[in-house]
Amino acid sequence: MKKMRLFKVLATALCMVTACMLSVSPAKADEWNKKTKVTFNEPVEVPGVGAQILPAGTYVFKLYDSQSNRNIVQIFSEDEKHLYTTTIAINNYRLKSTDKTVMRFRERGEGQPEAIRAWFYPGDNFGQQFVYPRLRAMELAKITDEPVLATPIEFASVPVEALKTAPVEAVTPAGQVVEITQVVQPEPVEMAAAKSLPKTGSLLPLLALAGLLSLGAGFAARTMSKRTA
Repeated sequence: MKKMRLFKVLATALCMVTACMLSVSPAKADEWNKKTKVTFNEPVEVPGVGAQILPAGTYVFKLYDSQSNRNIVQIFSEDEKHLYTTTIAINNYRLKSTDKTVMRFRERGEGQPEAIRAWFYPGDNFGQQFVYPRLRAMELAKITDEPVLATPIEFASVPVEALKTAPVEAVTPAGQVVEITQVVQPEPVEMAAAKSLPKTGSLLPLLALAGLLSLGAGFAARTMSKRTA
């Protein structure tokens, strides 16, 4: 009887662990690709071929892929049937996150569309700082009188995969290359330290426990079968 009760306890525990594992849902798609629907009341310039202008309207911003501190951003029409541009961005950090989407722009002359600078997803304390083709970046740097992130790659002339390894630099109004930290806020030290700590949200402990319980249940079942043989 004791062996039977032990078998039932192990079986119940195994079922509970399995149910717990099945209840852990993967991250929502929007949390991974940061899909964001944005409405602009005025025309806006985005990185692309030359000075690419989006008319006033609603657009969808999504991350195509990410590689460490390099992100690929795609901008679609509202129905996502038309892709306007695929561009590079790198992480830019802010001290305090908000529960709303934040878009930052570069000030332009009167009557000229503002150029998009950064995009922050709700709840994140980091966002996407946009990179412009080098020639356009130098023009924007002269207009705004501040460094702009640049790449020698022309977005329309290379496959998306090539953007992952495209060099990124910061150029001044005079065309000089300066440290990227003059344009983006680096990752806070406390955040970097937190990333180095052991992860506690892994399913590995649950998997290990399930394995041990399975072995225990199997052992108990074999013992019972021998006693009843």
